[in-house]
Amino acid sequence: MIRLAIVDDQQLFRESLSNLINSIPNTYVVQCFESAKNFQEFLLHEPAPDIVLLDLQMPEMNGMELNDFLHKKHPEIKVIILSVHDNERLISSLIRSGVDGYLTKNCDKQELLKAIHNVYDQGFYINKYTMQILQQKSLHKVSSYENINGIPFQLTKREIEVLQLICKEYSNSEIAAKLFLSIRTVEGHRNRLLQKIGCRNTAGLVLFAIKYQLHIDV
Repeated sequence: MIRLAIVDDQQLFRESLSNLINSIPNTYVVQCFESAKNFQEFLLHEPAPDIVLLDLQMPEMNGMELNDFLHKKHPEIKVIILSVHDNERLISSLIRSGVDGYLTKNCDKQELLKAIHNVYDQGFYINKYTMQILQQKSLHKVSSYENINGIPFQLTKREIEVLQLICKEYSNSEIAAKLFLSIRTVEGHRNRLLQKIGCRNTAGLVLFAIKYQLHIDV
């Protein structure tokens, strides 16, 4: 059972989204919150949900600020942003800040369900439309790369192979089987990729791969 929370200052949207999610098998909404502050207070006394569906534009504390708080204090909570905006700069910034998925508020039920399960199972969700937006700003393939602070670094052939399989939504065990490695070795490669690139999560790895066109098949 996937446990979700909804943080959005629009009551009608919260209620509609909650009813929709509760109609999906194996998912349910723990609670809805009209503000980031209310959600923070909830986390002081109650078990954290698996995923929070988070609006960007809210009074007092916006979605980006709450995401930063969750990443520092509750890294176990996955964050999916729901927004009316879909520009490349915003999406890139959100993924770099540690969100695990991004949806526009006009998405359909099937995409919402896919996003929830992908984030829960694989750690990220980037749909084809978002990928196309990000690819418009992508660079040509190169042999050296820059991390989020602009510092050049190198990737080994094996690290690139692992990164490409992560982009194809392979789990650590599936990557290990495909590359004839141990799961611990794959986890080590994933952690080194996070450190080298300077990103916070799997979605950040995928964003980096798209930027440098490394998401193409091995």
